[in-house]
Amino acid sequence: MLVKPQLVRAAVAPRRRALHDLSTLPGRKPVISHGPPGYSAVSGHVATVFGCTGFLGRYLVSKLARMGTQVIVPYREEDEKRHLKPMGDLGQIVSMEWDIRNEDQIAECLRHSDIVYNLVGRDYETKNFKFADVHVAGAERIAKVAAQVGVQRMVHVSHLNASATSPSQFYRTKAEGEERVKSVFPSATIVRPASMFGCEDKLLNNMAMWPIWWNLNHGQTQIRPVHVIDVAQALANLMSIPQLPGTVSLPGPSTLNYEYLLELVATVTYRPPSRAPVVPKSIALAVARAAQMAWWPLISPDEVERRYIDDVKDPGHWEAVGVIPDEIENHAITYLRRYRLAKDFARPVLFPMRSS
Repeated sequence: MLVKPQLVRAAVAPRRRALHDLSTLPGRKPVISHGPPGYSAVSGHVATVFGCTGFLGRYLVSKLARMGTQVIVPYREEDEKRHLKPMGDLGQIVSMEWDIRNEDQIAECLRHSDIVYNLVGRDYETKNFKFADVHVAGAERIAKVAAQVGVQRMVHVSHLNASATSPSQFYRTKAEGEERVKSVFPSATIVRPASMFGCEDKLLNNMAMWPIWWNLNHGQTQIRPVHVIDVAQALANLMSIPQLPGTVSLPGPSTLNYEYLLELVATVTYRPPSRAPVVPKSIALAVARAAQMAWWPLISPDEVERRYIDDVKDPGHWEAVGVIPDEIENHAITYLRRYRLAKDFARPVLFPMRSS
């Protein structure tokens, strides 16, 4: 009997499992992706990003939307979330009003999500929200509600220097918030980025405008600045990485001191270096306490304390999240060109020498 060659090839060919657009989450929720890649893609995932209107949040929302994820963006003030709407296709960015003290509103924001990102944080206190209210009680409340409504994954963003023994209350509450989150959501992923730089940052921009406050400790405090877009990409990548419980550190690629960064800002902007004297810590703390009388944020005593704390020496977990972090020099001109005078606007970009 003659057998067709096509049938022979089919019989001896190894079995292959075809790629498809259907996957199942740990909670048995099916996720179906479809459509062309890019702006109009549909990944099948629904993510809630608390703190979406902040510095890091806007970049994370953009990254998630470009992946085709439907993003729930909780907001407190109507104008704060307007810039997020065009980041996704029609119906992809869903805004919902919320209050960090209202568990019902938090539950409504999480009802359809399979992953939640908590980026909520403050670097100064107000009469309505102290560090503990946001970093500890608020973080625990979001994690508790997420566990109750059945969200499969939670990513909690802390800080590289979070420590229960830190002299800074900001860092102490960050550490306590981590413990509270893990107590109610044990499989949560804790992400610890270092100080971030970017277009709307409080690092390079403030150095260009108020260099005197960065010359504390004679500029010798060592930090590891990281690009905000790299951190946002790392957070977005966590969605496609299998469950990653534990702590993920995201420091910058280099350890630099404030003295070098001030020199970098002066060199890139072609502005003369600041001749402001080095303010003793006691005087800086006194001025910061007096500044609390103003009704807009200036500088707080805790910020002064942080100017004297070196960043933790941690190798980081960039490989685990599939990102190679950029050096600050690669992006300095992008964020500092606005501070150049008109006559210097198109001059070449120069960088100071790094000390060995």
